[in-house]
Amino acid sequence: MTDTTRRTLLALAVAATPTLLAGAAGAQSAPSGSAPLPGAGRAAIITGSSRGIGAATARRLARDGYGVTVNFLTNRDLAAQVVRDIEAAGGRAIHHQADVADPAAVSALFDVNAEAFGGVDVVVSNAGIMNTDPFATMSEAAFDRMMATNVKGTFNVLREAARRVRDGGRIVTLGSTIVLQCPAACGPYAASKSAQEMFASALAKELAGRRISVNAVAPGAVDTDLLRGKGSPEQLQAAAAMTPYGRLGLPEDIAEVIASLCSSSGEWINGQVVFANGGLQ
Repeated sequence: MTDTTRRTLLALAVAATPTLLAGAAGAQSAPSGSAPLPGAGRAAIITGSSRGIGAATARRLARDGYGVTVNFLTNRDLAAQVVRDIEAAGGRAIHHQADVADPAAVSALFDVNAEAFGGVDVVVSNAGIMNTDPFATMSEAAFDRMMATNVKGTFNVLREAARRVRDGGRIVTLGSTIVLQCPAACGPYAASKSAQEMFASALAKELAGRRISVNAVAPGAVDTDLLRGKGSPEQLQAAAAMTPYGRLGLPEDIAEVIASLCSSSGEWINGQVVFANGGLQ
C-alpha cells in the first residue's frame, strides 16, 4: 500500500467517525420496548372461536398484534363479545358467520378476512363437534354431522389455508389426546380427531419450500362448556386427578401452546402432533 493510499484511507476514516458515533448514540438512546409485536401487520383466522379454546386463542393472538377474524356458526353474540374484548385491549378483530362444513362459506370467510386485513398468515382450525354415544345408539344423523364438521370441515379450512396463507405462515388444527386412550363411546369422535394428525402431517409436506409450519395440537381434558356438557362433576374431578397438576386444562393453556407454534421460534416444529394435556395419564 502506497503512502498516498494510506493517507486517503485515513482521511475517509476520520470523516466517517462523527457519522458512526452519531449512529451509535442514536441506537443506544432508542426507547426500550419499541420492538414491534410478532403479529404486527399479520392476520389470523380462528374457526369456532366464539367461546372455549377458540375464543382464548383469538384473544391471545390479538395480544401478539394479529388482526383476528373470529368465526362462529350460531353464537353471534358471543363472537361479538370476543371482538369487543380484543378491541378493548387495543387489538383488531372482526367476526363472521360460516359453517366450516360448507366449502363456499369457508371461502367467503377467507375473503372477508382478506378484505379486513389484506391477507392471512395464521389459520387455526378449531371448530368441532363432540358426540360420544356408543356405536349401538349413535344416530346416523349425529355421526354424519360430526364427520361433516370435524373431518370435512377441517379439510375445507386446510384446503383454503393451503391456497391462501402467505409464505412463512402457520397452520394449526385441533386434535385430541383422546386418540391415545379411545374409551368406550368415543370411537367415532376419536376417529375424527385422528384425521387432524394425518392432515397436519401430509399438508406440512405439501407446503415444503414456503416456510409454512403445519401442526396438530391435541388437548386433554379442558374446562370448556363442551366438556362440562358431556361429563358429570364426578367425571370432571376424576379427569383432573389424572394429571400431575391435579386440575383440568384451561382454554388459555391451549391458546399459549398455539401462540408458541405461531411464533417465529415455532418454525422448526412442523408436521407434528403436540399433546397439550398437562401430563394426562
